[in-house]
Amino acid sequence: MGAVLTLVSQLIEFYIWIVIASAVLSWLVAFDVINMRNRFVFLLGDALNRMTEPVYRRIRSVLPDMGGIDLSPIVVIFGLMFLRNLMWEMLGPSVYGG
Repeated sequence: MGAVLTLVSQLIEFYIWIVIASAVLSWLVAFDVINMRNRFVFLLGDALNRMTEPVYRRIRSVLPDMGGIDLSPIVVIFGLMFLRNLMWEMLGPSVYGG
């Protein structure tokens, strides 16, 4: 059971990094630091968008409209961190004899 908890925790950590990469890439594109006409940048942005947009869409449907500010990545990161901590708090002691 400990291996499963560790695997799930690592997957959550990996998805948090995907959300961060997606946010940073969107900022770089918005401030015209990198160009989406570059094939690699386009493919990277498309892959990150496909991995994050379904989750963002659900969060955006609940959040109020903030104009041009998108808070969905922050909500997703906090939610995932809460879920990971809750998982370790609830299941960790029973696995590791606490």
